[in-house]
Amino acid sequence: MKTILLTGGCGYIGSHVCIELIQEGYEVIVIDNLCNSSIEALKRVKKITGGDISFFQNDVRDKSALLKIFKKHSIYGVMHFAGLKSVRESLENPIKYYNNVVGAVTLSEAMAASNCKSIVFSSSASVYGNPYTVPIREDFPLLASNPYGQSKLIIEKLLQDIFISDGQWNIAILRYFNPIGAHKSGLIGESPNGIPDNLFPYVSQVAIGKRPKLKIFGGDYDTHDGTGVRDYIHVVDLAKGHIKALKAMETKSQSLIVNLGTGTGYSVLDIVKEFEIVSERTIPYEIVSRREGDIAVSYTDPSLAAKKLNWKAEYELNKMCQDACRWQSMNPNGYN
Repeated sequence: MKTILLTGGCGYIGSHVCIELIQEGYEVIVIDNLCNSSIEALKRVKKITGGDISFFQNDVRDKSALLKIFKKHSIYGVMHFAGLKSVRESLENPIKYYNNVVGAVTLSEAMAASNCKSIVFSSSASVYGNPYTVPIREDFPLLASNPYGQSKLIIEKLLQDIFISDGQWNIAILRYFNPIGAHKSGLIGESPNGIPDNLFPYVSQVAIGKRPKLKIFGGDYDTHDGTGVRDYIHVVDLAKGHIKALKAMETKSQSLIVNLGTGTGYSVLDIVKEFEIVSERTIPYEIVSRREGDIAVSYTDPSLAAKKLNWKAEYELNKMCQDACRWQSMNPNGYN
């Protein structure tokens, strides 16, 4: 049984990946400083899977803690989710967000010292900035327009340079588009602290009456209804993409860069309408001025993921909204 270390494994995506790893027969170790996540997520993962998870409450920037974990456990590979992820906050406090880079450097040092040379990195479509056309392919120019995206881009470059220097490494860089939804059980899902930065948790909180209305940032984009268009992917599909990446690297040493998305773009108002159908409730909204750093349209060409990973998103928008609605209804205050 191979052991996988998840940094940030208590978070939204990490917890869903834990389920897929356990169901695929991997042993799972999680390290998380819990600054924007909850240990309750792992308790619920154990309830869903019946599996066991070793947990360490440490910061990924703590090299001595990492080395102790690697020494204690025979770790085959790492999935690196730990990091701050708010575009808005990164514009307000860029220094804080370059700590994402510090964490990746420290983790890489600990892995090299422990002869653990397989890593799947949680990157982002934000590295493309404002694309000149869509759908977005992996060979597009990299023009991150905010500190969050820049931190992801720097880490990507770090990992690619590591592979160039030592071809025994296995590196998969997965550029996510917009993860949404929740596990079908309703036991785990997205549980942001305070006011959500992302669309889906905000919409779902409005749907259950926790917030009075949705603010839509920008109604004058060059799209079919004036609101921003994004590629939304079910978090379970995304989690399965990580398993596919891990298995692809087991066959040969390589460095992969792959977009994970559905290839279909939906506007903010498309999401609102679908959520109204699923929740059977009206979603009040107000269109306000654009947010700094936002772009009009972003969706991927998923063909390379199909070719390299034998992966394709399965779930459509209705399923994404259903699962998000179930999670929020069962957990109006998230994990709190």
